[in-house]
Amino acid sequence: MNNKKLGIVFLALSGILIFILLQLIYSLDTKAQELGCFKDKGCIKIESTLSITHFAFGVIGFILALGFYLLFFSKGEEAIVKTLEETKNKQLEEDKFTLILKGLDEYERRVMKAVKEQEGITQNTLRLRTEMSKAKLSYVLQDLEKKDLIVKNKKGKTYTIHLKEEI
Repeated sequence: MNNKKLGIVFLALSGILIFILLQLIYSLDTKAQELGCFKDKGCIKIESTLSITHFAFGVIGFILALGFYLLFFSKGEEAIVKTLEETKNKQLEEDKFTLILKGLDEYERRVMKAVKEQEGITQNTLRLRTEMSKAKLSYVLQDLEKKDLIVKNKKGKTYTIHLKEEI
């Protein structure tokens, strides 16, 4: 059941119970006035009933507070599920990337990590970040492109490097 609907049900229930208890207290009060209540057996019975009703007010207060919480402050189940799914998807992407890295050599791993850290990195910046020569980097990028892991886009006199969409 939706938390907001449940909150409304709790609020309505506590309202009804408050009305019933107020009627009970009113009837006990009139009965006590009729008896002229001094310390006799009838008055003690009325006093014990009044203390039970005060306890019931505490329980109703709790139900009322729970109703307000569910109605106004509680996150819906959908929001919690959505957050869990996002976390799970992010973890799956990380696991997939880690699995891909295990099948690559050291140079390819360095390039892939640098491209993932900065999507759309230029080839010149990538060379500085991975500390490779131009020839070595060009060779590694060709291998990664053949393995269908990256995409090179021409940008002026250099290339920008992007991970494939699936990665």
